[in-house]
Amino acid sequence: MSSGFNWAIILDIGVGVGVLLIGIGIFIVCSSLAKTFARLNGTLDEVDRQIGALSVPVVTTLEHVGGIADTADATVARLGAVVGTLEGVAGTVGNTAKLATEAVTPGLVNLGATLSGVTAGLRRLVTGRRTAAADGAVTPSVAPSDVSPAGVTPSGV
Repeated sequence: MSSGFNWAIILDIGVGVGVLLIGIGIFIVCSSLAKTFARLNGTLDEVDRQIGALSVPVVTTLEHVGGIADTADATVARLGAVVGTLEGVAGTVGNTAKLATEAVTPGLVNLGATLSGVTAGLRRLVTGRRTAAADGAVTPSVAPSDVSPAGVTPSGV
């Protein structure tokens, strides 16, 4: 055997020291992460506390808004029913107006024709003239004394 230096021991010691240093590094990283998570946990606790204090007014406001929304929904439903009723009434009034027009119009036309006839008769009776001719000239009416029983006037022989 040789009386030389054993390098295997130095290699074993080097590997051991390297693993030890890696372990210490991992320990430092984990310790830093633990401190960061502890600060994060404190921040989240503060946020939870603030949200807890804010939740009561928010819940009250949301209940109020929900009540307003329910009232608005009920009002819209009532307005829908009113609009439907008004549409029905408008349709009925329209039909009634149409029926009234159809019922009154012939009577008014007949009344107008009757008044026109009566006026023409009165005009003929009062003025002794017949209606205007087509050319605009007024033809005189024949007086009853000018007509003989045969229908011929004595001057027109």
